[in-house]
Amino acid sequence: MPKIASVSTYNPPHILKQSNIEQLTKELFQNKIPHLERLLKVFENGEIEQRQFCVPLDWHKTNHSFEERNNLYIELAVSYSVEVIKSCLQNTNFLMHPLSTEEIDAIIFVSSTGISTPSIDARVMNKLSFSDRIKRIPIWGLGCAGGASGVSRAFDYCLAHPNEKVLVVCVELCSLTFQQNDYSKSNLVGASLFADGVACILICGDNVNLNNRKLVPRIISTASKWLPNSEDVMGWDIKNDGFHVIFSRDIPSIISKWLGPFIDDFLNEQHISKKQLHNLIAHPGGKKVLKAYEDTLHLTEQHTAISRKVLKKHGNMSSPTVLYVLEQFMLKENPPNAYGLLVALGPGFSGEAVLLQWRE
Repeated sequence: MPKIASVSTYNPPHILKQSNIEQLTKELFQNKIPHLERLLKVFENGEIEQRQFCVPLDWHKTNHSFEERNNLYIELAVSYSVEVIKSCLQNTNFLMHPLSTEEIDAIIFVSSTGISTPSIDARVMNKLSFSDRIKRIPIWGLGCAGGASGVSRAFDYCLAHPNEKVLVVCVELCSLTFQQNDYSKSNLVGASLFADGVACILICGDNVNLNNRKLVPRIISTASKWLPNSEDVMGWDIKNDGFHVIFSRDIPSIISKWLGPFIDDFLNEQHISKKQLHNLIAHPGGKKVLKAYEDTLHLTEQHTAISRKVLKKHGNMSSPTVLYVLEQFMLKENPPNAYGLLVALGPGFSGEAVLLQWRE
């Protein structure tokens, strides 16, 4: 079974308190959204204390074209990817010895907050000494599900190529997508929730002789689920000035009705019960989303404690967020053979689940 040998995250430089973001949002939307004071409570009720942005808060006080936003996305996504890849391959928390980028056989790049052709991975390869025979697999448009989907696709790749090493890099710069002239409730909710983040994991095939300093998770199996006719649940509405967020208020209720049967079927196929799950590596899409996870999977707040901590310190960073949660689970001591479930949901409407087990 392929293993997750290392993980690293990278935080963009501007650390912003939730109260300060709320104040700016109030200034921008004053007299433009009915009942604004009542709606702004979403900032206080979301259990987020701070977030990281790639731009200072004042950047949002002036208008920026789609071209300007996207050019900045490309520049920073490349820079941040270089940093997180180097950190992952040199992470002595997990690796006995650092690895060179020349040893990597494939790179899966995941993002949904900017557009680039050639894709960001190609631009990164001109900054780091990757092999010119490396396989490139860019994935765009999976939103919050992208991190889990990247893990699943790396698992598929390593099953086919058991002698190879794969990097999964997730970069989302959600702050660059904020629309100061969009007075919809979706945009207001997005402003209260989304942030910027970067993560990288190293996944190795079964025949890779790579020793780790501690137990790391093996990937046992993965599963995907799609909900027909659900394009309006979450995603982007792309207009002349950039990305406008689509964010349905029905997401928690959809999760409550739809996620449970999906996870039950997946675990039953693997002959695993929910009681055997030691670690729940859940993408913290928001406070209500985590509560829906607990309710539908019959779990407690103890199971979602690390996800809640990540949400509190970072907000929802879209695709990398679940890898921030995974990093925390990998840093702590896990008993041998402990099972974990990594799960995230995103546009489509879709879900991705990954069954893990901490093994030698």
